Amino acid sequence: MKETTGIVGLDVVPNAREFLISLYEKTLHEIKAVPEGENYRKAVESFPRNSLNECLSEKDGDQIERRIGCDQVEELIEEARDELHLISKMIGWDPWDVPEDYECKVIENDRPIPKHVPLHRPGPLPEEFYKTLEAMASPKPTENIDVSSSGQTTG
Repeated sequence: MKETTGIVGLDVVPNAREFLISLYEKTLHEIKAVPEGENYRKAVESFPRNSLNECLSEKDGDQIERRIGCDQVEELIEEARDELHLISKMIGWDPWDVPEDYECKVIENDRPIPKHVPLHRPGPLPEEFYKTLEAMASPKPTENIDVSSSGQTTG
């Protein structure tokens, strides 16, 4: 058993596999309160279902980490706890029960952004991106194929 996760504030969970199984089962149960056709439900169900299958088929924590593709099972536990918390919030908010005729009020505000609020502007894209974009936008040269009366092709 590992002694530390190497992450400050994230303790080793000795029975991580069993704990994950419990969290994933609870997640899959709780998400059933969300209507079946909702994209949120589909997205939430996918990861726990696959991860639960990995946990059930594998006993070793290192193998679970490798098969699920994460750094540490303790991080998966934190993510599963967070998802459960979000599920309960989403059920309370009920965002999928918006009437079809509902119109969202748009608030326009032309006031300048305060100086203490950073403006997040992405940096320039790599030159390779622009070259690729230009190559895709420019018309491809077409070959002039001359079929002579002899039936031979010249190009």
